[in-house]
Amino acid sequence: MQQWLQNTEHTRTPVPLAEYDALFDALAASRAGTDDPRGALARVDDAARLRALAAAQTGRSISLAWPLDTHAGPDNAKPALHHMTDLGDVEEPEPSCHKDFLGIDYHGKATTHLDAACHIGYRGRLYGGVPARSAMSAAGSSWASVDALAHGVVLRGVLLDLPAVRGVDWLEPGTAVHADEVARATRALGVEVQPGDAVLVHTGHARRRRRLGAWDSGAASAGLHVDAVRPLLDAGAVLLGSDGDTDVRPSPVAELHSPVHALSLTATGTPLLDNLDLEALADACAELGRRTFALLVAPLVVRGGTGSPVNPLAVL
Repeated sequence: MQQWLQNTEHTRTPVPLAEYDALFDALAASRAGTDDPRGALARVDDAARLRALAAAQTGRSISLAWPLDTHAGPDNAKPALHHMTDLGDVEEPEPSCHKDFLGIDYHGKATTHLDAACHIGYRGRLYGGVPARSAMSAAGSSWASVDALAHGVVLRGVLLDLPAVRGVDWLEPGTAVHADEVARATRALGVEVQPGDAVLVHTGHARRRRRLGAWDSGAASAGLHVDAVRPLLDAGAVLLGSDGDTDVRPSPVAELHSPVHALSLTATGTPLLDNLDLEALADACAELGRRTFALLVAPLVVRGGTGSPVNPLAVL
């Protein structure tokens, strides 16, 4: 992995911890006084959801989720469990009944999932300044857990198709997407991030994985540099997502493994969609000549849950 990284061009501008902390504090201060466990999604009202649904023009629906992966690999240290519990031989014979079991440790690099605001703490605190020790227990989180989003997420989605802008099949793992590239991409794609939007960052992760095979994406993956977060949130984004886990890896902040996660979830209560499969959506957007759509996400209602596996739908 190290030799491969050395032979690939990357743009991870290092960020001193003091500079990162100043950014974190500024973002947190801009959300001071918020006490809604839905975080940034509390700003989405019924009128905003109707505007989001109006972004669907053709009715074409596209899944943005990977199939549950039950096989171990370099990016799947904790495979999902799936086995049958009834093959039609447990209950009365007619009608036959077939049942199965699922078990998923979904926070990782292999399962498409939603991160709730309580998923990440920084300097001992969760979103809104709530002490992590007081909120977290063996039963889950008493604050900003995923069940606060039980009524679902309905937003206008914006696809930032970075391979299309660069004219490549994918961004190589380790490539950082800086704020200036996000600005260039929105201009090139003819889109504008508006208040209440979900911004999905397409790096080509899934295409590379299918063509070249899996790799340890916890060690190296394309994603947002920390300097790209504030412009997106200041423009009004209330959810971020990516075909990686949004963070560029290795981290540009040497002391932190997931700095974008902390800026998004902890400083501002902005949920994340991790490990999306954006290839079919990118192809459809290119075909239709548009990069906006209605995004529908329905997390499982897990009391105290730090997130949920999801099958997000983009309706074009």
